[in-house]
Amino acid sequence: MTNATHPFDALMDITARPQVVFVRGAGSYLWDDNRNRYLDFVQGWAVNPLGHAPVAVAEALAAQAKRLLTPSPAFYNGPSLQLAKTLVAQSCFDQVFFANSGAEANEGAIKLARKFGAKYKNGAHEIITFEGGFHGRTLATMSASGKKAFEPLFEPKVPGFRKARLDDIESVRRLITPATIAVMLEPIQGEAGVWPASDAFLQELRALTQQRGLLLIVDEIQTGIGRTGKLFGYEHAGIAPDIMTLGKGIGGGVPLAALLATEHASCFDHGDQGGTFNGNPLMCAAGLAVLDQVGQPGFLKSVADTGLFLESELQRLSARHGLGTIRGRGLLLALDLKMPIAAAVVAEAFAAGVLINAPQPDTLRFMPALSVTREEILAMTDCLDTVLTKVGAARRVA
Repeated sequence: MTNATHPFDALMDITARPQVVFVRGAGSYLWDDNRNRYLDFVQGWAVNPLGHAPVAVAEALAAQAKRLLTPSPAFYNGPSLQLAKTLVAQSCFDQVFFANSGAEANEGAIKLARKFGAKYKNGAHEIITFEGGFHGRTLATMSASGKKAFEPLFEPKVPGFRKARLDDIESVRRLITPATIAVMLEPIQGEAGVWPASDAFLQELRALTQQRGLLLIVDEIQTGIGRTGKLFGYEHAGIAPDIMTLGKGIGGGVPLAALLATEHASCFDHGDQGGTFNGNPLMCAAGLAVLDQVGQPGFLKSVADTGLFLESELQRLSARHGLGTIRGRGLLLALDLKMPIAAAVVAEAFAAGVLINAPQPDTLRFMPALSVTREEILAMTDCLDTVLTKVGAARRVA
């Protein structure tokens, strides 16, 4: 559809979108072209850890844009070297490959695991992933995902992915064969409805993979960069994976992702992996600005504390409306509605100027800026209280 102001029909129609055009953002707020303001608890699907248009990222981009955009990946550049060193220094990994999206980083992780199997494990190539998992929208990452809606799409899928059940170590153990090279999972399954793997399960998984000589891959596209109250989600379990992927929050709103690996797992030969824009200085400058802000004293503790406050307010709402449990960690939380009204709740909240997300028909997901204030949380839950009353009353009448 085209209206007098915006040619909506020029964009490929791949999802339902409200006919609202956002033109400005600041912190936890967005404004559309009619000057309506929205309180944003989606933040581009956890893409903006510092909120919309953070000054630190804007200044880093502007300064770098005046110096160098990209010299080609055939040459080193300063920001990529600095960002890689910063990530290595703050994690259990030794080497970094930069990419443009989480799906691309996960594709790289799959390739790295298969290369490892080809070099060191007689061609082992199968990767155990999990029911409900989501790893991206390339053919390989869709095949690795355990999302039911993906099953009939774009056949034939990439073979070599066997699905276990989250928090069920025996389901993993049963799938291991001589062809297995790795286990790959999200510490919290976001798209499935914010289902965390328990710390105990992650510890068991690390022990099992080490015992069987398998690589452990953690997909931290959504949980990384402070989202759970620690810089990386795996830290809560006290484990050291072999491979990790980052995306979303690492760029603070610009396209940046990363594949990290231990020296043991880093086995690409020259020519195996690459990408025209991968590790370009412009995006890496943004990543450095994000890590600098997230690394400020007290920042991660504030995320954890704010997450507990959001959780307590959602529990209050749940008790008031007779809803279900709160799942997640830090500032990645879900509210179980116990009935398939999530889409109606999201629509009513949008009309009231609050953005929330429904990853499942009975689930609301909350991914605010890591800098969200308690006042903004109270404003969101007050709106949600009104919406739940309205939607619940409408269902009772129906």
